[in-house]
Order: sequence, then structure tokens, then C-alpha cells
Amino acid sequence: MIYHRVIPVLLFDDGAIYRSQEFRWHCRLGDPFEQLARYKQWDVDEIIYLDMHRTQGGKRLIEFLPEIARNCFAPLSVGGGIRSLDDIERHFRAGADRVVINSVAIDEPDFITAASHQFGSQAIIVSIDAKRRADGSYEVVTNSGRSATGRGVVDWALEAARRGAGEIFLNSIDRDGTGAGYDIALVRSVASKLHIPVIACGGVGSFEDFAAGIAEAGAGSVAAANIFCFKELSYLAAKDALAAKGIAVRRSEVVDKRRWG
Repeated sequence: MIYHRVIPVLLFDDGAIYRSQEFRWHCRLGDPFEQLARYKQWDVDEIIYLDMHRTQGGKRLIEFLPEIARNCFAPLSVGGGIRSLDDIERHFRAGADRVVINSVAIDEPDFITAASHQFGSQAIIVSIDAKRRADGSYEVVTNSGRSATGRGVVDWALEAARRGAGEIFLNSIDRDGTGAGYDIALVRSVASKLHIPVIACGGVGSFEDFAAGIAEAGAGSVAAANIFCFKELSYLAAKDALAAKGIAVRRSEVVDKRRWG
């Protein structure tokens, strides 16, 4: 049986974790280990740390990565500021299992191919930040949504897959932090065209949104940041909502087994 993953996302900047809204407003939540302890208790499927590197001269995630990896029991994906194959190698040596690349892939599409050849496509996630245009189409943007690329999201996702990406991390900037739910049309437009899995992100406001991301939009996995930061046992509740819709999820071996019978 193929299980659908539920993936918490942690946004890092200068030694702290933040919540985000539309990539423009950020609220400091705590140190990078505080949430990790909670996720360990919840037995999560995977964790994604993204270094926003917003603070000039601030501490970088890779400085904390060895300790994060030592305390992380789940597969660990890391992104932010990766610009070279050496950068990827350093992140793997520091404890990452997979890397998430974004701007460098747009700037140098051949980098996807080189990275997948050297490290394996399963280790390379291409992140796509999508913004809805006035005509309803979607454009790839970079620099926290401030820089338009002129690329259509579906075309870029197809190219990234052809070049060797193992998975697409698809984030809606318009939905980020709004609690309005995933942009189903966006996710479906990409997932329906690809032969590789799509991780949907951006907009989760209720646990039912996770099920919609898979059942309605066709995502292979669903990710979120804010909803997991403020509610106890929220990860387990998210899996309960998926299971209630008949969506296969991995049973937790750690937390509150009574919830699973």
C-alpha cells in the first residue's frame, strides 16, 4: 500500500522558527528545536526545514543542522540558500536526507540534472513558489514572491521533472498563512501532468484541507507549517481527517494509540 505523507514545515531565520503569511509577514515562534521535540512525540512522516535567510548576516540553518539531525527521527529535508553541488554535499554531511532547491533551479536548470545525477533524483526536491495572475493562470516567482520569472507553473514543473527532480514542493504564495485551504486548481493543474509526486503546501486552515489536497487536487503528499505550531496533537488530528476520507496514511507508532484502535 502506498501511504500519503503529512509533512510539517519549519521556516527558519537567524536561529529561530517563524510563521509566515503570503511570504510578507513573519512572526517569531521560538528556537529550531522546540517544535522538533513535539514532532518527535507525534512520530511524523517527514520534516522540511526551510532557511528563509531574511536577516543579513544572521545565523544559517546549516549551523544548527547537525544537532537537528541528531534529534530528528524522521526523514529530514532541508532547503534555502543552496547554490552549488558542494552546498548539497555539505547539507547531506550535516545530516539532511534530501534537499529542497528553488532559485538556483530557475537560474540554472541544468543544476537539477547535475544534482540528480550526483545524488540521485530521490534526494532532490524542486520547490516552486506559485502566484496567481489576473487572468487566472499561475506564474513561478522567486525572492519570496517579489520577483516574477515569466514562467508558467505547469511548464516549469514539467521541465524540472524531465531534468531529474524526484518530487515537486508546490507552494501557493496567495494562500500562504491565510487558512483558506490549498489552492486546489493550482495543485491539480500540476499533479495531473506529472509522473513524479507533488507535495502541496500553502493555505491549510483545517484538518479537512489535508484530505482535499490529496483527494481533490491529486497531491501525493500534503505539507503545512502554521497549523502544527499552535494545536496539541494537531498532527494526529490531520491523519485522522485523512483516514476518515479513506486516504491511506502511515499509522503512528508513538502518540495516543487509542486514537487508532
